[in-house]
Amino acid sequence: MEFDIFFSISQTPDTSGYTPSEVEMYSNFFDQVELADDLGFGVGWVAQAHLSTEVQKQNSNPVVPHYPGEVGLCTDFFQIAQSMLSRTSRMEVGSAVMSILASGGPIAQAERVGSFLALHGMNPDEKRRLHIGFSAGRFEFMARPYGIVPRDDVEEASWPALRGQVFAEASEIFLRLLRGDVVSTDDIGETLLTRENFRSAEDWEEVQRVTMRERGLDAPPDSVPIEPRYQFEEIKTIPQEWRRDLLNLVLGSHDPRLQVEVNKWMPVQVFNLSITPPHVIEATHERMSKSYHPGGGSWKRSMMPRTVMVFLNNEDGLTGEQRSIAAREEAKAALGTYWSALEGTIDPSKVEKAVDNAVIGNVSEVADQIRERFDSGDRLMCWFDFFNHDNERVKRNMAAFMTEVVPRVNGDGAA
Repeated sequence: MEFDIFFSISQTPDTSGYTPSEVEMYSNFFDQVELADDLGFGVGWVAQAHLSTEVQKQNSNPVVPHYPGEVGLCTDFFQIAQSMLSRTSRMEVGSAVMSILASGGPIAQAERVGSFLALHGMNPDEKRRLHIGFSAGRFEFMARPYGIVPRDDVEEASWPALRGQVFAEASEIFLRLLRGDVVSTDDIGETLLTRENFRSAEDWEEVQRVTMRERGLDAPPDSVPIEPRYQFEEIKTIPQEWRRDLLNLVLGSHDPRLQVEVNKWMPVQVFNLSITPPHVIEATHERMSKSYHPGGGSWKRSMMPRTVMVFLNNEDGLTGEQRSIAAREEAKAALGTYWSALEGTIDPSKVEKAVDNAVIGNVSEVADQIRERFDSGDRLMCWFDFFNHDNERVKRNMAAFMTEVVPRVNGDGAA
């Protein structure tokens, strides 16, 4: 089993109510990055955010109206990545995940990737890859200032479904530019809405009704064509000669059709969450084994990194049972704080469900839970700083995990 690490850099009150300054947040982050490299984590994945979560609470339709502080401080992944690589010697770096709808859109983001890797790959002996996890972005408010909004009544009626199609359009542009293609709007696939894009017949019928009214149709259409979101003549990004062997792409979407579609252009792997049902995970592996771009080789389970919250207690002066009890208390406190921030209330059932999907306990228990829940070929993104700003404790947990838990999981240490 392979083990990566996930860094949230989330400037929100922890379970004690403490919120660090931005300088302290960055200082703790880089401290943990350097330790992660020393401990042997494979990839350091960094959560990316855009714009202030705190300020968006003042918007007319806030996405997370109760969330205190900032969901993340990494707003320019490439600057963070360069600093991480300069401070480490073994660990690779990844975005988890970068929105290609924000920060100028797919064209600007493709240019940033190429520019970064042109510099990173100047040394012919360089082997550390840049892992670009990309998505539409978790929170819609982060993309709206960049023009990702409904343009007419038809788009307004279809927006929940259409936003995913905008991301599909952006993904094709992003990948084809990364591949080195010359492209224009005319080369990009058409956006066509049909019943299968909508969760319910009622939603689709409303879009048909609005389309009839706005486009002067006499009957409900079987499909609704949408004008391209990105309009441009032939373009090609520069620089062009950067090392594509140093780039690994990972899609942050559960849309099965999109997972297949993006692999028509380049090898694109898939993110998954620890809360994803097992049957969905196995279906994704089955689908990707057939549709993964041949340029990436054969599909492996490790190509779908899975996020896992780790609540580990290996503190001195406690018995194994005391560590187990303390870890569960710490997990419930952190998860309760999270749900309170996300929804304004603590839902005990959601806390318990989240507890069931995290790994919690002393080193033996955490190792047992990982062996029971995951395949030996999986790759886990371990999340240690979840609502925890105690830097020294986070580092102790990281060290205990890699030196005590991982040997038990991989069978090369104490059972």
